[in-house]
Amino acid sequence: MTQPTNADPGPSGGFLAEIKDAVTTRAALLVLGVLALQLAFITSYVGAFHHPKPSEIPIAVSAPVAPVAEQSAKQLAALPGKPLDPRAVKDEATAARQIKNREVDGALIIDPAGKTDKLLVASGAGASLSQAVEEVVGRVELAQGRTFTIVDVAPAAAGDGRGLSSFYLVIGWCVGGYLCAAILAISAGARPANAARAVVRLGALFVYAVAAGLLGAVIAGPVLGALSGSIPALWGLGTLVVFAVGAITLAFQGLAGVVGIGLAILLVVVFGNPSAGGAYPYPLLPPFWKAIGPWLPPGAGTYAARSIAYFKGNDITGPLLVLSGWAVLGSAVTMACAVSRRGKAGAAVGSGLPDGPDDLDVPDPTAKATGR
Repeated sequence: MTQPTNADPGPSGGFLAEIKDAVTTRAALLVLGVLALQLAFITSYVGAFHHPKPSEIPIAVSAPVAPVAEQSAKQLAALPGKPLDPRAVKDEATAARQIKNREVDGALIIDPAGKTDKLLVASGAGASLSQAVEEVVGRVELAQGRTFTIVDVAPAAAGDGRGLSSFYLVIGWCVGGYLCAAILAISAGARPANAARAVVRLGALFVYAVAAGLLGAVIAGPVLGALSGSIPALWGLGTLVVFAVGAITLAFQGLAGVVGIGLAILLVVVFGNPSAGGAYPYPLLPPFWKAIGPWLPPGAGTYAARSIAYFKGNDITGPLLVLSGWAVLGSAVTMACAVSRRGKAGAAVGSGLPDGPDDLDVPDPTAKATGR
C-alpha cells in the first residue's frame, strides 16, 4: 500500500503556472535591474574610451627670451580644437618644477638660437597622456621646420607598463571595499537591525580596509616592483579607498536593501572606473567622464596613487578630501539608516505589525523545522 507523502506537488496549471511560481515579481525586477546595469556598463566604458581626444592639456612654455615664450604659448593656444592649455614660464627649472608639482603635464623649452627644442613629459602620470603631448607638439614643431628631444622628468617605474599599475591597484581596493560590504549584508541582512550592528559592520570594514591597504601596497611595490613610492603612504591611501567604497556600499544597502549593492556597482564600477583617468587621464576623456572622475573614489584614488608613486605626494590633498568625504558620508548614512530602522522596528512591535520587507533578509532563529 502506498504511503501518503507530504511533498508539495507544485502548481497544477501547466508550464506557464510553473514559470509564475518559480519566477517571482521581485526576481523579475531584479533581473531587469541587472540588465539595465549591464547596458549602463557597456555605454559608460565604450563612451569613455572609444575616441580619446586631447583637450586643454596644461603645458608650460619657456624660452631664454620672454616674448618668444609668450608668442609660442599663444600659437599653441590657438590650435584647432584646443588640445593644449599653454602658459609661459620664465625658465626650464620652473617648467620642470610645475610638472613635478602636477600643475602642468608637459613643457616645451624653446631654443631660439637653433632648431632643436626640448619637450619635458611625465610618463608617471600616464603613458597615453605623455604620448598625446608628444604628438600634438610634434605636429606643431614639424610645421615650423623644427624638432625636439624628449626628457621624462617623472618616468614610470620599469615594471609599471604604460603607468597603469596605480589604476589597477586602486580598482582592486575598490572591488575589495564593495565586496566586503556585500558579504556583511549577505551574511546578516542587507540592513543592520540597530545602531550597534551598524557600528560592528563599520568596524569590521575598517579592519578589512587596513589589511587590504597594506597587502595591496606591498604586492604592487616590493613584491612585483610595479610601483615605487612610500609604502606607508600607499597603505594609508589603500585603507581610505577600501573603507570609503565599503562605507558607501553599506549606506546604499541601508537605504535600498540588497539593491544597494547594485547601486554601489553603478557608482564605483560603471561611472567610476572609466572616468578614473587610468587608461586615459582626464585631458583625454570626453567632458562628462572628465567632470565626474575626480569626484569618485576610483578617480581620486588613482590620482593620489600616481602622486605618491611618482610625484612625491604633490597635489594629493584634494583627492584625499574626496575619499574622506565618501567615507564620512557613507558611515553617517549607514548609522542614520540603522537608527531609523530601529525606531520603525520599535513602532512595529508596539503595533503588532511586521517590521518590514527586509525582515525576510534574516531567517527567524526561533522558527522550527516544520516551516513556521
